[in-house]
Amino acid sequence: MSTGPYAQDPPDPPGGPLAGVRIIELGGIGPGPFAGMVLTGLGAEVIRIERPGARVSAADTVLLRGRRSVTVDLKDPEGAAAVLRLTDSAGALIEGFRPGVAERLGLGPEDCLARNPRLVYGRMTGWGQDGPLAQAPGHDINYIGLTGVLHAIGPAGGDPVPPLNLIGDFGGGGMLLALGVVSALLHARATGSGQVVDAAMTDGSALLLAMTHGFLAHGMWQEERGVNLFSGCAPFYTTYRCADGNHVAVGAIEPRFYADLVRGLGLADDPECGTQGARENWPAVRQRFAGVFATRTRDEWAEHFAGTQACVTPVLSLTEAAAHPHNAARGTFLNADGPLRPAPAPRFSATPATAPGVAPKAGEDTLGVLADAGLTVAQLDRLTARGVIA
Repeated sequence: MSTGPYAQDPPDPPGGPLAGVRIIELGGIGPGPFAGMVLTGLGAEVIRIERPGARVSAADTVLLRGRRSVTVDLKDPEGAAAVLRLTDSAGALIEGFRPGVAERLGLGPEDCLARNPRLVYGRMTGWGQDGPLAQAPGHDINYIGLTGVLHAIGPAGGDPVPPLNLIGDFGGGGMLLALGVVSALLHARATGSGQVVDAAMTDGSALLLAMTHGFLAHGMWQEERGVNLFSGCAPFYTTYRCADGNHVAVGAIEPRFYADLVRGLGLADDPECGTQGARENWPAVRQRFAGVFATRTRDEWAEHFAGTQACVTPVLSLTEAAAHPHNAARGTFLNADGPLRPAPAPRFSATPATAPGVAPKAGEDTLGVLADAGLTVAQLDRLTARGVIA
């Protein structure tokens, strides 16, 4: 720990199963910061390296929570060298550049692992580190389009519908990177050897389709939108508009749950609705259900089905979700000391995580972090004067 003029009091150590693990995050957007946020929520100390003058996204107020922030010009050799020193004490580094960019900066896997052979080097890209499209630009919609995900989502006879950017960027991207980093950290702890984690959003998106491919292999999935079980066409697995214009979600797949659903709708004696029936009857049954759901408000239906096994829940907005009694009781969302945001997950009985603090101001920890890494006062002053750090 440095004791010079740039020394800082160390932050309170976070709680969680990754407490004591330091991770260097080279600044990026979307899935990379999401992975850093997940790892922070698990207790890791994440130091984010931001470039001078980097654009601040509105999403950063939540995605960058709990970090320490260092501003360094990585295109300057002395700046890159300063970041390279930080990897000496790190368990992992994560980056989201196109393949080859980190190498050109002198911060590629070979550079970092030469200094710290135990380091886990996590790489987040859309297409992966190799393959014909490795250098092509793209976004979530492109990655899920190429893997079959997007084709499967949308109404019968209609166009594909993007499921926000949840599948490529976050589920198949950032979450997969976080899992890969933790897995490689376990390997490094057991063997003393680090490695590169190549997390591609195309690979992760394809992985999320595992169950769908199982259905496809057994003739239980049609390659047509809006006709499969989970596509919203089944009357017992879809949404319905209520009298107030809001919606309820229905997921009564199992026969006993379906029985509670039709009983609650007053249709138990209806010969068309009494059983889940053949697929060709689904449109007519769905129309019957829609007519009944349209007679009450969303919240009236939620109260009506409370305590049953009909699997009927209200479709809530983002702000409504935070106030729902179940979410409130579990503390699923936080908003006491910053913007409304999801709490860390999952939960651990022996190593509970502490809620990460608010997102830092860009560069607020630069001098303290680099001083702790061994840069002298003279070096820091010179780098500051040159604009390499801020």
